[in-house]
Amino acid sequence: MSIDQLAYYQHKLEYEMDSADLCEALEKGEPVVVVDGRAADAHAREHIPGSISLPHRDISFNSTESLDRSKLYVCYCDGIGCNASTKTALKLLTLGFQVRELIGGLDWWKRDGHATHGEEALAAAGVKCSC
Repeated sequence: MSIDQLAYYQHKLEYEMDSADLCEALEKGEPVVVVDGRAADAHAREHIPGSISLPHRDISFNSTESLDRSKLYVCYCDGIGCNASTKTALKLLTLGFQVRELIGGLDWWKRDGHATHGEEALAAAGVKCSC
């Protein structure tokens, strides 16, 4: 076993979360806030249920002062071809928040069968997440 490889995987899990883990955390009522780092109009069209719209371009001390820093903030964007979740996580981290990125973003959330909310929302496709 390689210690470097072990450390890599441990660190990766400290920084990322997949849709199954997020769904489970939400169902258990864990102190998690789901953050959509895309533009507000993208959030209005379709988003993860219960997520807050916090476009990465608008993140500042003032725009986050009412947020609870004791919670874990799981950041997402469209998916693998978008880096708004990374920008969101980076900005929140520098402001003192605990953060993780949602692997695959909204795209993989939907591929895993989870419902979405918004103008173009999808009904759940088999996965039972009550979030």
